[in-house]
Amino acid sequence: MSSEPIVYLVGAGPGDPELLTVKARRLLGEADVVVYDRLVSDDIMALIPPGTARINVGKQPNSHPCPQREINALLVNLAKDGKRRVVRLKGGDPLTFGRGSEEMLALAAHDIRCEVVPGITAASGCAAALGIPLTHRGLATGVRYLTGHCREDAELELDWRGLADPDTSLVVYMGKANIGGIADRIINHGLDPATPVAAVCNGTTAAERTVFSTLGDVARATEAAGFEGPVLFIIGRVVNVAGAFRREFGEPDAPEPVRKARLG
Repeated sequence: MSSEPIVYLVGAGPGDPELLTVKARRLLGEADVVVYDRLVSDDIMALIPPGTARINVGKQPNSHPCPQREINALLVNLAKDGKRRVVRLKGGDPLTFGRGSEEMLALAAHDIRCEVVPGITAASGCAAALGIPLTHRGLATGVRYLTGHCREDAELELDWRGLADPDTSLVVYMGKANIGGIADRIINHGLDPATPVAAVCNGTTAAERTVFSTLGDVARATEAAGFEGPVLFIIGRVVNVAGAFRREFGEPDAPEPVRKARLG
């Protein structure tokens, strides 16, 4: 086994520890230190051996006690100080809205070995768990992931016209604070306000809560739900498939379709 320090950028998936990859699970048991984000669930943190050093660098909305440049420097310093196996643990996939690419480049600039261990994205994990296909024949021919906030709370400048395509599913990360404005902009560019939306809080975990709504009402519905935790928004006609799927199996909480849609 090589004694050269290596930093692993590991995806923790959307929260359910059983959705970790086999490699991610092994590395948690072999790490000298785990540097983790706030989106990593408690159940996954419990898999780390008791004697392993842990460093919390999690960011809260509007509160970044450990700026990204300091996280980059921390990873570099840990490797240079003799930590042979450093695990940088991120929710979802490290290269999907995880800023893992910035850390990867910082490590490369210091000639430190780095390996990316993919994780199930929040988008695919939460959608699949709800029975929502992000693409479906006759409903969505593509899917787009978008951020719901910008650095330093700058105004979102997105391709609003392109996002208003009814044949594309949209997944909004980190959008709880701005979902009303996002919905308004997309509606103003032509997407039907009756378009179905699922808002998922703490997806795939025991604390998961979901609200089914419409694009025109999602901001009110999300606020009324009083979600505590990360919220993912899935927008598009594919959301209705979840209702059809759940009713087929007699689930009591199956949502009614918010709009009729052809399911095939």
